[in-house]
Amino acid sequence: MDLPRAVGGSAAGGRGRYGWETRRLGAGVTMPRTRDVGPIVLLGPPGAGKGTQSKRLMERYGIPQISTGDLLRDNVQRGTELGQAAKAIMAQGGLVPDKLVCDMVRERLNQPDCRRGYILDGFPRTAAQAGWLDALLEEKFFDNPRPTQAMPIVVRLDVDYNQLLLRITGRRSCPSCGRIYNVHFQPPKVDGLCDVDGTALVARDDDRLEVIKPRLEAYERQTRPVADYYERTRRLVSIDGDQPMDKVTERLFSIIEDNQA
Repeated sequence: MDLPRAVGGSAAGGRGRYGWETRRLGAGVTMPRTRDVGPIVLLGPPGAGKGTQSKRLMERYGIPQISTGDLLRDNVQRGTELGQAAKAIMAQGGLVPDKLVCDMVRERLNQPDCRRGYILDGFPRTAAQAGWLDALLEEKFFDNPRPTQAMPIVVRLDVDYNQLLLRITGRRSCPSCGRIYNVHFQPPKVDGLCDVDGTALVARDDDRLEVIKPRLEAYERQTRPVADYYERTRRLVSIDGDQPMDKVTERLFSIIEDNQA
């Protein structure tokens, strides 16, 4: 079996940032972006690196990242029936119920770009949603051909609590070019100034300690049952998120491709 691997600038065929898209290996050509990947669920607290890893998965496999937050905003903006119902609830200070969220997810997963797979971001948030997703994938709800891998590949990024605090509270960004720094792990050459254009770096309000600590506590309360659900079904795979980012990516690719072997 031909396995994908990182390649240099001499790779044959198209190539993304990491050189994964096409590569001639011996007599065959490995093209991960044409594979059926199936659903991927990434679990992990704020600051664990899910966003970065999701982008790398999107580039390697050519599948979409689906965020429930984005779905909600899109439905509200387009004035769909689901969006109008959610907007009315939020206007009264209520939480959007599971049924509305699940209906939005169901509608999105029926789109053609999800045919080979997708990455779920922020869903499932509860054990009930995880059970709903399994039921959805077990039934023939989709008009599209179903992916080879019906049940989700579930990966949790485990990061030490103190490391998370340093990652999040140490984040700084350049309002001009958008470059991200971390005062603890990836500081600028000149304290407080962007390396690219010298603009003063800023910290997001959401990255303040008094904001992030309750968010981490809420994540632990809400998401622990989801991890427990997938652990009971023997589908949860954990990755040490304290490793360098590229090492985490390598392990993530390996889990997905071993699952498809």
